[in-house]
Amino acid sequence: MTFQRARTEEQREIRRRAILDTASAMLNEMPVAALTLNELSRRVGLAKPNVLRYFESREAVLLELLDRFLREWLTELADELAAGVDDDLPLAERAEAVAEILSRSLSGRMAMCDLFGAQGSVLEHNVSVEVVARYKRASLERLTTMTTLLRRHLPELGEKATLFSLLTMTLAGALSAYATPPPSLLAAYEAEPDLARFHVEPRESLQQALTIGLLGALPRR
Repeated sequence: MTFQRARTEEQREIRRRAILDTASAMLNEMPVAALTLNELSRRVGLAKPNVLRYFESREAVLLELLDRFLREWLTELADELAAGVDDDLPLAERAEAVAEILSRSLSGRMAMCDLFGAQGSVLEHNVSVEVVARYKRASLERLTTMTTLLRRHLPELGEKATLFSLLTMTLAGALSAYATPPPSLLAAYEAEPDLARFHVEPRESLQQALTIGLLGALPRR
């Protein structure tokens, strides 16, 4: 893909979308840590200085991509919860259903979880105040959306829905680091089966942790 110089706002937006789409495709092949600005520039067909006309850094690209992923995920999550949670069920059963849906949905979006896991330690560095503030404002909107979804099916959570939303994404981000163990670690697990206790399967681990968290946060009769 090659581009001529963008001369209109519409053309600039096309370039920005192409950069984000290319970064998204790269995250299907590699972890966040392996995605470089040089390789992104090569794949998108723009010189590195030209990519920096649209995004001030690699981290700025990935922050905007993370917000895109979150928006798409929350839209799909609303449908998944509506279809999978019977609001007439007892509280504990609704909580277990919500935890199952969240874990299944998040484990199918490891690129998003990987980005979220890198947010505080990597992505929010090497960006301007303007970029990180814009991302945080968008994040507040996503947090409000997720909190509203949880309260729709678990109104008993009350104010704890916000904290649970934050902890869910933090946990998903942390577990994403264990989703694809390196070959050397897989070989160690195979050679010494006892070591495999440290192997974490994201979906199962998320479901167990979220179920415990939800049941612990809910009011007791």
